Amino acid sequence: MVTVSPNTEKTLVVIQLTGGNDFMNTIVPYTNGHYFDARKKIVISQDNVLPINDTLAINKNAHSFKRLYDEGKMAVIQGIGYPNSNRSHFRGMDIWHTCEPDKVGSEGWLGLAIKELDVRSENVLTGVNIGEGLPRAMTVAGVPVTSVGDLEGYGVMKKIEQEKLRDKALQAFKDIYGQAIGTGPVAEYIGNTGLDVLKGADMLSNVAANYGSNVEYGDNAIAKSLRDVARIHIANLGTRIFYANHGGYDTHANEMPTHPKLMSDLSGAISDFLDDLEEHGASDNVAVLVFTEFGRRMRDNGSGTDHGSGGGAFIFGKNVKGGLYSEYPSLDPSDWEHGEDLKHTIDFRGIYATMLEQWLQVDARPIVKGDFEQIKPFHN
Repeated sequence: MVTVSPNTEKTLVVIQLTGGNDFMNTIVPYTNGHYFDARKKIVISQDNVLPINDTLAINKNAHSFKRLYDEGKMAVIQGIGYPNSNRSHFRGMDIWHTCEPDKVGSEGWLGLAIKELDVRSENVLTGVNIGEGLPRAMTVAGVPVTSVGDLEGYGVMKKIEQEKLRDKALQAFKDIYGQAIGTGPVAEYIGNTGLDVLKGADMLSNVAANYGSNVEYGDNAIAKSLRDVARIHIANLGTRIFYANHGGYDTHANEMPTHPKLMSDLSGAISDFLDDLEEHGASDNVAVLVFTEFGRRMRDNGSGTDHGSGGGAFIFGKNVKGGLYSEYPSLDPSDWEHGEDLKHTIDFRGIYATMLEQWLQVDARPIVKGDFEQIKPFHN
């Protein structure tokens, strides 16, 4: 396999787990009696976990995570959240996207980072979203971002098909954000940047055709998204920030049948992605941040789990110092927030600041709106 020329610029891949991942059933406190007392039905038994120490284990369905953890390429951020966590999906995600828990923000944290990385907006591929529309995290007026749904078919689309795709993406963006921040700001954003899936078309049209790999990705949405990230990164087009979404985590009901596949798909996709980059000699300067808008409550509801607060995030990569970061929230009922939630032990804005300053070398304070505790998850 032909390797790419080394790209010395650091690249960040952000994966959003939409719906609120159940952190306790991902990194399982498999020897803690309080866990089994609170979770009567939505519980991971001790024979379905892969222990990483005497108290915590990885869900067996996410066995690819165990491999990455053992290789020192997986950092687990325990108890991530923020004060007075909002349980609304839309508002909760909006807070994580804008770092504005006390008001509705108009600028996404990654959009502001892209603005710093490409001050003159010279490369429309500095920020690339894999999927339709555009996440609020990447939205800043005047900052161009390319959004592509299907890289495989993108290069062979006729012009009229590409225009229809663009119109669909624009409408999705208006529908989602118009109600939250008003049609004026949405129109201004579109007018200033032309949220345009065609902007990077010429540069992306041959990416899929020129890519080859011995890695066989899974047949699921997140695997396909990360394969597209790999294709673009390997093509050396100057992208510094990628964004992908993995949906289905709002497990109020039927969690036990659905969550295992989410874990398997996600862990397999990230593992394959890192292997793909390694095969192409393109893994040294890539870090992956995985987040979700909140965790789930301590007690299950019989069929699933409801919106909670303190959850977990993950960082993956060749230059990541694997292990556990921050503290796993106390499971003792006397410590539960509001009598039912895990308390957060580290602010998500500190983790964003970690990625911005220690990985992308971007000043975090104006982006995350303050100074927050950081961790040290990188070798260099």
